[in-house]
Amino acid sequence: MVLAMSVASEWLNPQLTPVLICVIALAVLGTTVLFVAGVVAYSRRRTVRYLLITVVLGLLVVRSVTGLGTVLGLVPMTVHHLVEHGFDFLIAVLVLYAVYRSGASNNAVSIDSDD
Repeated sequence: MVLAMSVASEWLNPQLTPVLICVIALAVLGTTVLFVAGVVAYSRRRTVRYLLITVVLGLLVVRSVTGLGTVLGLVPMTVHHLVEHGFDFLIAVLVLYAVYRSGASNNAVSIDSDD
């Protein structure tokens, strides 16, 4: 663990470590709560849109856990970058796909409308 903390100290200011750990721990907690809410919502609706959003929320949990592991020296920086930036791309694709699948609403008001 001493070796792991020395690796983290190469890129992390020791004075900011407690703040960073606190912020990331809150992110883990918050994204986990959102993920559980997403699972509950998906179990009730059982639609592809809810499944995609639940998967995205699960990816956010993994991102947060990876960040916490990096700060604690458990996850190498290379793995951190591969996971976090890879998931950033995947999250963006899944959200855009969910929006695309939702289609246009028939109740939408046109911006050009004079009504």
